[in-house]
Amino acid sequence: MNKPAEIRENVSLRTLNSLAIDASARWYADVNSDDQLAALLAFADREGLETLILGGGSNLVFAGDFDGLVLHMALTGRRWEQVEGDSAVLALGAGENWHDAVLYAAAAGYRGIENLALIPGTAGAAPVQNIGAYGVELRDSLVSVTVLDRDTGDWQVLANEDCDFAYRDSLFKHQPGRYVIVELRLRLSRSQPLALGYADLRDYFEAQKTDELTPLDVAQAVMAVRRRKLPDPQQMPNAGSFFKNPVVSLAQWEALKADNPDMPGYPGRETAKLAAAWLIDQCGWKGFRDERVGVHNRQALVLINHSGGSGADVLALADRIQRDVDARFGVQLEREPGVIPARKASGA
Repeated sequence: MNKPAEIRENVSLRTLNSLAIDASARWYADVNSDDQLAALLAFADREGLETLILGGGSNLVFAGDFDGLVLHMALTGRRWEQVEGDSAVLALGAGENWHDAVLYAAAAGYRGIENLALIPGTAGAAPVQNIGAYGVELRDSLVSVTVLDRDTGDWQVLANEDCDFAYRDSLFKHQPGRYVIVELRLRLSRSQPLALGYADLRDYFEAQKTDELTPLDVAQAVMAVRRRKLPDPQQMPNAGSFFKNPVVSLAQWEALKADNPDMPGYPGRETAKLAAAWLIDQCGWKGFRDERVGVHNRQALVLINHSGGSGADVLALADRIQRDVDARFGVQLEREPGVIPARKASGA
Protein backbone atom coordinates (compact mmCIF):
# COMPACT_ATOMS: atom_id res chain seq x y z
CA MET A 1 0.00 0.00 0.00
CA ASN A 2 1.36 3.41 -0.91
CA LYS A 3 1.84 5.99 1.79
CA PRO A 4 -1.15 8.38 2.00
CA ALA A 5 -0.47 11.82 0.62
CA GLU A 6 0.06 14.69 3.02
CA ILE A 7 -2.46 17.50 2.57
CA ARG A 8 -1.14 20.90 3.62
CA GLU A 9 -3.00 24.15 4.14
CA ASN A 10 -2.30 27.66 2.77
CA VAL A 11 0.71 26.78 0.62
CA SER A 12 2.47 29.39 -1.51
CA LEU A 13 2.59 28.56 -5.23
CA ARG A 14 5.15 31.21 -6.13
CA THR A 15 7.91 28.69 -6.85
CA LEU A 16 5.50 26.37 -8.66
CA ASN A 17 4.60 28.69 -11.54
CA SER A 18 7.10 30.05 -14.04
CA LEU A 19 5.66 33.57 -13.84
CA ALA A 20 6.55 33.59 -10.11
CA ILE A 21 3.12 34.97 -9.22
CA ASP A 22 2.65 34.99 -5.47
CA ALA A 23 -0.61 33.06 -5.21
CA SER A 24 -1.47 30.43 -2.60
CA ALA A 25 -3.45 27.21 -2.45
CA ARG A 26 -6.04 26.73 0.27
CA TRP A 27 -5.10 23.03 0.26
CA TYR A 28 -2.13 21.33 -1.41
CA ALA A 29 -0.68 17.84 -1.87
CA ASP A 30 2.12 16.21 -3.87
CA VAL A 31 0.97 13.19 -5.88
CA ASN A 32 3.53 10.38 -6.07
CA SER A 33 1.38 7.41 -7.10
CA ASP A 34 -1.84 6.46 -8.87
CA ASP A 35 -3.34 5.35 -5.55
CA GLN A 36 -2.60 8.73 -3.97
CA LEU A 37 -4.19 10.51 -6.95
CA ALA A 38 -7.40 8.47 -6.70
CA ALA A 39 -7.60 8.97 -2.92
CA LEU A 40 -7.00 12.72 -3.14
CA LEU A 41 -9.61 13.20 -5.84
CA ALA A 42 -12.09 11.18 -3.79
CA PHE A 43 -11.32 13.42 -0.80
CA ALA A 44 -11.89 16.54 -2.91
CA ASP A 45 -15.22 15.18 -4.14
CA ARG A 46 -16.38 14.38 -0.60
CA GLU A 47 -15.42 17.84 0.65
CA GLY A 48 -16.79 19.68 -2.39
CA LEU A 49 -13.38 21.14 -3.25
CA GLU A 50 -12.42 22.42 -6.66
CA THR A 51 -9.17 20.78 -7.79
CA LEU A 52 -6.26 22.01 -9.85
CA ILE A 53 -3.80 19.56 -11.38
CA LEU A 54 -0.42 21.30 -11.43
CA GLY A 55 2.64 20.16 -13.35
CA GLY A 56 5.54 22.53 -13.93
CA GLY A 57 3.30 25.61 -13.81
CA SER A 58 4.82 26.90 -17.04
CA ASN A 59 1.65 27.58 -18.98
CA LEU A 60 -0.75 29.25 -16.59
CA VAL A 61 -1.47 32.53 -14.87
CA PHE A 62 -2.74 32.64 -11.30
CA ALA A 63 -5.30 35.44 -11.30
CA GLY A 64 -5.65 35.06 -7.54
CA ASP A 65 -5.36 32.55 -4.71
CA PHE A 66 -6.83 29.11 -5.40
CA ASP A 67 -9.59 28.26 -2.93
CA GLY A 68 -9.47 24.52 -3.44
CA LEU A 69 -7.07 21.56 -3.58
CA VAL A 70 -3.93 21.83 -5.72
CA LEU A 71 -2.49 18.45 -6.71
CA HIS A 72 1.12 18.73 -7.77
CA MET A 73 1.89 15.83 -10.10
CA ALA A 74 5.14 14.21 -9.01
CA LEU A 75 4.58 10.88 -10.78
CA THR A 76 7.97 10.08 -12.28
CA GLY A 77 9.48 7.21 -14.22
CA ARG A 78 10.92 6.43 -17.65
CA ARG A 79 10.98 3.09 -19.40
CA TRP A 80 11.51 1.77 -22.91
CA GLU A 81 8.87 -0.49 -24.43
CA GLN A 82 8.43 -2.27 -27.77
CA VAL A 83 12.08 -1.97 -28.74
CA GLU A 84 11.99 -3.37 -32.26
CA GLY A 85 14.67 -2.66 -34.84
CA ASP A 86 15.11 1.08 -35.17
CA SER A 87 12.01 2.06 -33.18
CA ALA A 88 10.98 2.04 -29.55
CA VAL A 89 8.28 3.47 -27.30
CA LEU A 90 9.32 5.72 -24.43
CA ALA A 91 6.87 5.80 -21.52
CA LEU A 92 7.04 8.83 -19.23
CA GLY A 93 5.37 9.50 -15.91
CA ALA A 94 3.35 12.72 -15.88
CA GLY A 95 5.70 14.35 -13.39
CA GLU A 96 8.86 13.80 -15.45
CA ASN A 97 10.65 16.99 -16.47
CA TRP A 98 9.97 17.32 -20.19
CA HIS A 99 13.33 18.79 -21.21
CA ASP A 100 15.23 16.12 -19.27
CA ALA A 101 13.18 13.44 -21.04
CA VAL A 102 14.01 14.95 -24.45
CA LEU A 103 17.74 14.86 -23.68
CA TYR A 104 17.42 11.32 -22.32
CA ALA A 105 15.85 10.09 -25.57
CA ALA A 106 18.26 12.05 -27.77
CA ALA A 107 21.31 10.80 -25.88
CA ALA A 108 20.07 7.26 -26.49
CA GLY A 109 20.02 8.00 -30.23
CA TYR A 110 16.25 8.12 -30.65
CA ARG A 111 14.69 10.78 -32.88
CA GLY A 112 11.30 12.45 -32.83
CA ILE A 113 11.22 14.94 -29.95
CA GLU A 114 14.66 16.60 -30.11
CA ASN A 115 13.15 19.77 -31.63
CA LEU A 116 11.08 20.12 -28.45
CA ALA A 117 14.11 20.59 -26.21
CA LEU A 118 14.08 23.28 -23.52
CA ILE A 119 10.30 23.61 -23.48
CA PRO A 120 9.56 24.08 -19.79
CA GLY A 121 7.10 21.97 -17.86
CA THR A 122 6.32 18.34 -17.19
CA ALA A 123 5.60 15.45 -19.51
CA GLY A 124 1.98 15.28 -18.35
CA ALA A 125 1.35 18.85 -19.48
CA ALA A 126 2.77 18.30 -22.97
CA PRO A 127 -0.35 16.64 -24.51
CA VAL A 128 -2.68 19.29 -23.09
CA GLN A 129 -1.03 22.02 -25.12
CA ASN A 130 0.15 19.72 -27.92
CA ILE A 131 3.50 21.45 -27.48
CA GLY A 132 5.37 22.27 -30.65
CA ALA A 133 8.52 23.97 -31.89
CA TYR A 134 10.72 24.13 -34.99
CA GLY A 135 8.41 22.12 -37.20
CA VAL A 136 7.58 19.34 -34.71
CA GLU A 137 4.55 18.79 -32.49
CA LEU A 138 4.01 16.29 -29.71
CA ARG A 139 1.22 14.61 -31.67
CA ASP A 140 3.80 13.55 -34.29
CA SER A 141 5.23 10.96 -31.89
CA LEU A 142 2.58 10.38 -29.23
CA VAL A 143 1.12 6.88 -29.15
CA SER A 144 -1.21 7.17 -26.17
CA VAL A 145 -1.85 8.72 -22.77
CA THR A 146 -3.03 6.97 -19.65
CA VAL A 147 -5.62 9.02 -17.79
CA LEU A 148 -8.03 8.93 -14.89
CA ASP A 149 -11.45 9.97 -16.20
CA ARG A 150 -13.04 11.94 -13.37
CA ASP A 151 -16.49 11.72 -14.93
CA THR A 152 -16.55 7.93 -14.77
CA GLY A 153 -13.84 7.18 -12.23
CA ASP A 154 -12.21 4.81 -14.73
CA TRP A 155 -8.58 4.52 -15.79
CA GLN A 156 -8.34 4.77 -19.58
CA VAL A 157 -5.72 4.63 -22.30
CA LEU A 158 -6.46 7.25 -24.97
CA ALA A 159 -4.85 6.71 -28.36
CA ASN A 160 -3.42 9.59 -30.36
CA GLU A 161 -6.55 9.88 -32.48
CA ASP A 162 -8.72 10.10 -29.35
CA CYS A 163 -6.92 13.25 -28.17
CA ASP A 164 -8.28 15.60 -30.87
CA PHE A 165 -4.92 17.26 -31.38
CA ALA A 166 -4.68 20.52 -33.30
CA TYR A 167 -2.38 23.53 -33.26
CA ARG A 168 -1.73 24.19 -29.53
CA ASP A 169 -4.96 22.36 -28.80
CA SER A 170 -6.31 19.03 -27.62
CA LEU A 171 -9.23 17.18 -26.06
CA PHE A 172 -7.80 18.06 -22.65
CA LYS A 173 -8.19 21.78 -23.26
CA HIS A 174 -11.78 21.37 -24.42
CA GLN A 175 -12.77 19.26 -21.41
CA PRO A 176 -10.68 20.83 -18.65
CA GLY A 177 -10.64 18.96 -15.37
CA ARG A 178 -12.13 15.75 -16.75
CA TYR A 179 -8.96 13.81 -17.57
CA VAL A 180 -5.93 13.58 -15.29
CA ILE A 181 -2.91 12.46 -17.31
CA VAL A 182 -0.62 10.08 -15.43
CA GLU A 183 1.56 8.72 -18.25
CA LEU A 184 2.29 9.21 -21.94
CA ARG A 185 3.93 6.96 -24.50
CA LEU A 186 5.99 8.20 -27.44
CA ARG A 187 7.12 6.22 -30.48
CA LEU A 188 10.63 7.25 -31.43
CA SER A 189 13.06 6.07 -34.10
CA ARG A 190 16.80 5.85 -34.66
CA SER A 191 16.43 6.34 -38.41
CA GLN A 192 13.61 8.81 -39.17
CA PRO A 193 14.76 12.04 -40.85
CA LEU A 194 15.73 14.91 -38.60
CA ALA A 195 13.42 17.94 -38.86
CA LEU A 196 15.77 20.73 -39.94
CA GLY A 197 13.43 22.80 -42.11
CA TYR A 198 13.24 25.88 -39.88
CA ALA A 199 15.56 28.69 -40.91
CA ASP A 200 17.09 28.99 -37.45
CA LEU A 201 18.22 25.38 -37.55
CA ARG A 202 19.40 25.57 -41.15
CA ASP A 203 21.49 28.61 -40.26
CA TYR A 204 22.88 26.92 -37.15
CA PHE A 205 24.06 23.88 -39.13
CA GLU A 206 25.09 25.82 -42.24
CA ALA A 207 28.72 24.68 -42.11
CA GLN A 208 27.99 21.08 -41.04
CA LYS A 209 27.02 17.97 -42.94
CA THR A 210 23.47 17.34 -41.84
CA ASP A 211 23.63 13.62 -42.65
CA GLU A 212 26.13 13.22 -39.80
CA LEU A 213 24.00 14.94 -37.18
CA THR A 214 22.62 13.09 -34.17
CA PRO A 215 19.36 13.88 -32.37
CA LEU A 216 21.44 15.21 -29.48
CA ASP A 217 23.16 17.63 -31.90
CA VAL A 218 19.72 18.93 -32.92
CA ALA A 219 18.54 19.20 -29.32
CA GLN A 220 21.62 21.23 -28.43
CA ALA A 221 21.07 23.49 -31.46
CA VAL A 222 17.45 24.07 -30.42
CA MET A 223 18.63 24.89 -26.91
CA ALA A 224 21.14 27.42 -28.25
CA VAL A 225 18.56 29.07 -30.50
CA ARG A 226 15.93 29.23 -27.77
CA ARG A 227 18.38 30.66 -25.25
CA ARG A 228 19.39 33.34 -27.72
CA LYS A 229 15.77 34.37 -28.28
CA LEU A 230 13.92 33.53 -25.08
CA PRO A 231 14.57 34.45 -21.45
CA ASP A 232 15.23 31.85 -18.77
CA PRO A 233 12.17 31.76 -16.46
CA GLN A 234 14.53 31.34 -13.50
CA GLN A 235 16.04 34.75 -14.27
CA MET A 236 13.07 36.51 -15.88
CA PRO A 237 9.79 34.91 -14.78
CA ASN A 238 7.60 34.21 -17.83
CA ALA A 239 5.14 31.69 -19.25
CA GLY A 240 6.81 31.28 -22.64
CA SER A 241 4.82 32.33 -25.68
CA PHE A 242 1.81 34.14 -24.27
CA PHE A 243 -0.20 34.28 -27.52
CA LYS A 244 -0.95 31.77 -30.25
CA ASN A 245 -0.07 32.58 -33.83
CA PRO A 246 -3.48 33.57 -35.22
CA VAL A 247 -5.05 31.75 -38.14
CA VAL A 248 -7.08 33.84 -40.60
CA SER A 249 -8.90 33.25 -43.86
CA LEU A 250 -6.97 33.56 -47.11
CA ALA A 251 -9.06 36.59 -48.02
CA GLN A 252 -8.08 38.35 -44.80
CA TRP A 253 -4.46 37.34 -45.29
CA GLU A 254 -4.39 38.78 -48.79
CA ALA A 255 -5.95 42.03 -47.59
CA LEU A 256 -3.47 42.31 -44.72
CA LYS A 257 -0.56 41.51 -47.00
CA ALA A 258 -1.65 44.17 -49.47
CA ASP A 259 -1.64 46.78 -46.71
CA ASN A 260 1.51 45.40 -45.02
CA PRO A 261 3.89 43.99 -47.65
CA ASP A 262 6.49 43.03 -45.04
CA MET A 263 4.04 40.99 -42.97
CA PRO A 264 5.25 37.41 -42.52
CA GLY A 265 2.72 34.63 -42.85
CA TYR A 266 2.23 31.02 -43.81
CA PRO A 267 -0.69 30.63 -46.23
CA GLY A 268 -2.22 27.23 -46.81
CA ARG A 269 -5.05 26.05 -49.04
CA GLU A 270 -7.84 27.74 -47.08
CA THR A 271 -6.25 29.67 -44.21
CA ALA A 272 -3.04 31.47 -43.32
CA LYS A 273 -1.11 31.49 -40.05
CA LEU A 274 0.21 34.89 -39.00
CA ALA A 275 3.20 35.68 -36.78
CA ALA A 276 1.78 37.03 -33.53
CA ALA A 277 5.19 38.39 -32.50
CA TRP A 278 5.35 40.55 -35.63
CA LEU A 279 1.87 41.94 -35.02
CA ILE A 280 2.73 42.81 -31.42
CA ASP A 281 6.04 44.36 -32.43
CA GLN A 282 4.35 46.53 -35.06
CA CYS A 283 2.10 47.90 -32.34
CA GLY A 284 5.16 49.03 -30.40
CA TRP A 285 4.96 46.61 -27.48
CA LYS A 286 8.30 44.79 -27.75
CA GLY A 287 10.53 45.92 -24.91
CA PHE A 288 7.70 47.67 -23.04
CA ARG A 289 8.02 47.71 -19.27
CA ASP A 290 6.03 49.28 -16.48
CA GLU A 291 6.59 49.11 -12.75
CA ARG A 292 6.07 45.35 -12.45
CA VAL A 293 5.51 43.61 -15.80
CA GLY A 294 6.57 44.00 -19.40
CA VAL A 295 7.31 42.48 -22.82
CA HIS A 296 10.65 40.89 -23.58
CA ASN A 297 12.93 43.08 -25.66
CA ARG A 298 13.93 40.26 -28.04
CA GLN A 299 10.67 38.27 -28.30
CA ALA A 300 7.38 40.13 -28.32
CA LEU A 301 5.41 36.95 -27.52
CA VAL A 302 6.92 36.72 -24.05
CA LEU A 303 5.45 38.68 -21.14
CA ILE A 304 7.79 39.15 -18.18
CA ASN A 305 7.01 39.48 -14.49
CA HIS A 306 9.87 41.84 -13.65
CA SER A 307 9.14 42.82 -10.10
CA GLY A 308 6.50 41.03 -8.08
CA GLY A 309 3.66 41.54 -10.52
CA SER A 310 0.33 39.88 -9.85
CA GLY A 311 -1.69 37.74 -12.22
CA ALA A 312 -3.98 40.74 -12.68
CA ASP A 313 -1.01 42.84 -13.80
CA VAL A 314 0.02 40.26 -16.39
CA LEU A 315 -3.52 39.81 -17.70
CA ALA A 316 -4.10 43.57 -17.90
CA LEU A 317 -0.98 43.93 -20.05
CA ALA A 318 -2.11 41.04 -22.26
CA ASP A 319 -5.53 42.68 -22.69
CA ARG A 320 -3.93 45.95 -23.80
CA ILE A 321 -1.79 44.15 -26.36
CA GLN A 322 -4.80 42.22 -27.68
CA ARG A 323 -6.84 45.41 -28.05
CA ASP A 324 -4.06 47.19 -29.95
CA VAL A 325 -3.50 44.32 -32.38
CA ASP A 326 -7.23 44.04 -33.00
CA ALA A 327 -7.57 47.78 -33.55
CA ARG A 328 -4.68 47.98 -36.00
CA PHE A 329 -4.96 44.70 -37.91
CA GLY A 330 -8.45 43.37 -37.15
CA VAL A 331 -6.84 40.21 -35.77
CA GLN A 332 -7.81 38.68 -32.42
CA LEU A 333 -4.91 37.21 -30.49
CA GLU A 334 -5.67 34.23 -28.28
CA ARG A 335 -3.79 33.61 -25.05
CA GLU A 336 -1.85 30.37 -24.72
CA PRO A 337 -1.65 30.08 -20.90
CA GLY A 338 -4.66 29.06 -18.91
CA VAL A 339 -5.96 31.42 -16.23
CA ILE A 340 -6.44 30.10 -12.67
CA PRO A 341 -9.05 30.76 -11.39
CA ALA A 342 -10.62 31.12 -14.83
CA ARG A 343 -12.57 34.30 -15.36
CA LYS A 344 -16.31 33.73 -15.23
CA ALA A 345 -18.89 35.56 -17.23
CA SER A 346 -21.21 37.77 -15.19
CA GLY A 347 -24.11 35.78 -13.82
CA ALA A 348 -22.26 32.47 -14.31
